[in-house]
Amino acid sequence: MNIRKDAVMGQFYPSSAKEITDMFTHYNKILNENMKDQTILKQKPRAIIVPHAGYIYSAFTANIAYRLFENTHAKRVVVIGPSHRVYLKGTSISDFDKYETPFGDLNIDHVLVNELKEKFGLKFIPDAHHEHSTEVQMPFVKSYDANASVVELVYGDENPQNIAKIIDYLLQDSDTVVVISTDLSHYYDINKAKEIDNICLDAVSNLNIQELHEGCEACGKIGIEAMLIVAKKDGLEPILLDYRTSADASGDKSKVVGYMSAAFIK
Repeated sequence: MNIRKDAVMGQFYPSSAKEITDMFTHYNKILNENMKDQTILKQKPRAIIVPHAGYIYSAFTANIAYRLFENTHAKRVVVIGPSHRVYLKGTSISDFDKYETPFGDLNIDHVLVNELKEKFGLKFIPDAHHEHSTEVQMPFVKSYDANASVVELVYGDENPQNIAKIIDYLLQDSDTVVVISTDLSHYYDINKAKEIDNICLDAVSNLNIQELHEGCEACGKIGIEAMLIVAKKDGLEPILLDYRTSADASGDKSKVVGYMSAAFIK
């Protein structure tokens, strides 16, 4: 059995399932008590955008999107994130047997993996999949939709149009949900970070692909652009769910990282 072992467990997120569950429960209590428009939490997204930093910084923002994701009861989840560790030309698709999480292993949908390999010419480059941008999403998936299978795509030097074609194909199946992983600007002071991040937020809110290229800084900008291409084509409505920075957790406003979550509704 070829299992994709946790690479950043205990670093980016706790190794204890109970600790993660307690964290999510705490965040959901905050949402239930403070979110003014509770109808948002009843939406069923076709796709979500989520951050991928350490949970103490970004899990609250991601969790809002996964609350909506839970409503979908998706049979399969395709997680798409940028490569940080290795240079990668194009996109690699995970072809392990299972994906380890603190909540137990997730099944990898080999039927879909083979389908995508054949249709889009994707390859499996194992080194590309020791990647935190996708791994940190898997405990959320297992926690909120325990029976779902997953497919993991990690991209490097890639044309957003190529990923858009894959997303468009995936969303033809109503039982599939797409997760786009990205953080926003890195290591500016809080005011500059918000100025830059607002460009990204506005681009997503208005499906404005051109605006992404007018100052938005995001390590997963290729994935965001691909998602906006598909959303415009397929008539998906974006809902911006949350934005904050690492300063909300650390208190340090001198060098912050930005995080957002969003959902795309049919």
